[in-house]
Amino acid sequence: MIISLLTRVRAAGARTPAPLLVLFGMFTLHTGSALAVHLFDRMGSLGVTWLRLTFAAALLVVLSGPSLWTAVRRAGRRELGSVVILGTVSAGMMAFYSEATARIPLGTATALEFLGPLVVAVVAMRRRAELVWIAAAVAGVALLTRPWTGGTDPVGIAFGLAGAVTVALYIVLTQKVGGSFRPVHALALSMAVGAVVTAPFGAPAALADPSPGALLAVLGIALLFPIVPFLLEMVALQRMSRAAFSVFAALEPAVSLVMGLVLIHQVPGWGQVAGMMLVVAAGAGAARGDRTPQPVPAADSGERLRARGASRRTSYAPPAC
Repeated sequence: MIISLLTRVRAAGARTPAPLLVLFGMFTLHTGSALAVHLFDRMGSLGVTWLRLTFAAALLVVLSGPSLWTAVRRAGRRELGSVVILGTVSAGMMAFYSEATARIPLGTATALEFLGPLVVAVVAMRRRAELVWIAAAVAGVALLTRPWTGGTDPVGIAFGLAGAVTVALYIVLTQKVGGSFRPVHALALSMAVGAVVTAPFGAPAALADPSPGALLAVLGIALLFPIVPFLLEMVALQRMSRAAFSVFAALEPAVSLVMGLVLIHQVPGWGQVAGMMLVVAAGAGAARGDRTPQPVPAADSGERLRARGASRRTSYAPPAC
């Protein structure tokens, strides 16, 4: 079922430049993250996170069809164990991101989480000169959080940094899962595990006084992440090099800041704008330092969207996520 849907998206995407598809996926992802903040007061950040994971898992299981169960039956214990670990890390990533965005601006939370993949990318290049990008990102985060003013919630910053750690762990874990399952299957299974893991923390708040309107809103947010960005990026990544995609991905914290401004009226100061520019420059600089010219395989798209936590980002991501 998801193959036919992807075919339609490819046909439409063939007429659209790949960078625009990536940017549209980012704006879709962080629109979902920003809209989720509106629901925190009604059912709690963890309640919203649990519902997002549950709805996303259900949608992906349906879209995957019988092929998902075939993949599960063929997998060994080690592969299934890796999926469970990946889903648990993904759940932590999304929960940390939600807790961070409940306390600090969306763009700041995304920039903090962005430190995880940035550090992994720079360390993987094994060149000391590339450490300048980590320094630039740290300086940018300092301008965003302004710890010297005491105006930013330290608990929110801690949750954002915890999200960065889980994103870094997630990137390492996807290397083990990516070779055992197709991206769509791995994403569906990890989301399902994440829904189970977060249920004890989020289900009581989400189900205490369920509102049909709120449930429909969360369902719509689940569509915004991960379904739409995943399909868009699967198409875009087949037409972009690894370096080009990574440069555009570095814009994600800035996109998050813009959506926070537009949708939830989080107005940044000039210092915070400068900090965001430093974070984006660090991500773009680290991406340009990767000289690998090959196009990104389709599996990498699944890895990135699962990381949003979106997610990131899911995400992507916010953790966007």
